[in-house]
Amino acid sequence: MATGFFAVFDDIATLLDDAAAMSKVATKKTAGILGDDLAVNAQKASGFASSRELPVLWAITKGSFRNKFIILPIAFLLSALAPWIIVPILMLGGIYLAYEGVQKIFEHFFAHKHAQKKEALKQLSKKEILEIEKVKIKSAILTDFILSIEIVIMALGTVLEKSLCIQVIAVTVVAVVATIGVYGIVALIVRMDDFGFKLIEMAEEGKSLLRFTGEVLVSALPKVIRTLTVVGTLAMILVAGGIFVHNIYQIHEFLDFLPSMLGELLVGLVIGIVTVGVHGAFMKVFKN
Repeated sequence: MATGFFAVFDDIATLLDDAAAMSKVATKKTAGILGDDLAVNAQKASGFASSRELPVLWAITKGSFRNKFIILPIAFLLSALAPWIIVPILMLGGIYLAYEGVQKIFEHFFAHKHAQKKEALKQLSKKEILEIEKVKIKSAILTDFILSIEIVIMALGTVLEKSLCIQVIAVTVVAVVATIGVYGIVALIVRMDDFGFKLIEMAEEGKSLLRFTGEVLVSALPKVIRTLTVVGTLAMILVAGGIFVHNIYQIHEFLDFLPSMLGELLVGLVIGIVTVGVHGAFMKVFKN
């Protein structure tokens, strides 16, 4: 009886060891998309009033956990029953990411429209501003949903040959670590200036290392946000292009002469331009 009892513990320990090892492998496999996820979400979480940054980020983080809660069981179910449908789902997500990335580039070249919107924003009531904030949060959660699908599918792909228990543990660990890690770093980034101001307050009068560090953090935040905005936009286009390049053999073969990143960027741009054009034409027809 005692021998059987300890044998069960030994099996559990072996299972956890295998799951830990596969979690490490899966995390390494998804490291690239996690970098893109960080850039995209830092971009999405910026641009809010200082007092609203952490509440907004917490709302997006909760949305991200809900996304994982929805995606994980569906991914395990589809992997077992209908693995053929995973790639089409990924491609639909890729189309959305390409559209959003190209749309941001398009908006950048029509800055006068943005200036008018910002001017109008100053005249809005607090209730209207909060409504706009809700729309931005929903957009961020939707983008997170697409990236979460990519992370979960890539992690699942590394453990498909393992037992279902190891698949569930390993992929769930990757999903949770991805959410906590990405949004934890984003929180540090968006609050970097507040930390800098705190250091300046703590520093004595005159020049000191604390004051210098604080001033660097305060002055660096706008540059970091601008950089992450550019990187996040490119990341969405690259992820979108990568989905199509890696899953459609003909596209991969056609662009084989190009460096992989350049090929993915080109495909993402083409898909995004076409999608933005189709969406614009549809909206004109709908208005008419």
